[in-house]
Amino acid sequence: MTTLEHGYDTRRRILDAARRLFAERGYAATSLADIASAVGLTKTAVAYHFHPKDRLATELLAPAAEDIVALLETDLGGERQFVEALVTFVVRHRAIIRLIMEDISGADDAPPGSPGEAIRAFRDAIYTRLAPADPDPAGRVRAWALLGALQCVVVKTIDLPEEVVRETLLDTARAMHGPSA
Repeated sequence: MTTLEHGYDTRRRILDAARRLFAERGYAATSLADIASAVGLTKTAVAYHFHPKDRLATELLAPAAEDIVALLETDLGGERQFVEALVTFVVRHRAIIRLIMEDISGADDAPPGSPGEAIRAFRDAIYTRLAPADPDPAGRVRAWALLGALQCVVVKTIDLPEEVVRETLLDTARAMHGPSA
């Protein structure tokens, strides 16, 4: 293994451990020393690759951000297909959703240019796709309820198998969104 390959493998192991520990404990409750211990490195070695700890979160968020942008830009043929794709997204990225929901909070009050502002923009774009054009009060409630349920369920079921969460959440999302979902 070359030095470059070894460095890449070390970064990947650190990211994998951080993803798992953040999902289990939360971002704030996980230290660089915890991550180092999980991969058999020193805290200094982890800090060499990811200092400050925010760099870990940024790298873990990037694939989910790319996927949500692609989801929002894709015409899936209707609301039902969008709801199905959204459920698949939130289940696939549930460790990251937990990081966002429990540790990067305050999206509504986030200053311009902050991660919270980006999260708010994604949330609002998803709501726009879930709510009918010029929604009545019931349509607004259904869209916000579905969005909130998706976020909460994936955070609180991180310990369950992905396929169980996806199938159950998909059935629930279809029922919540209404007959057209």
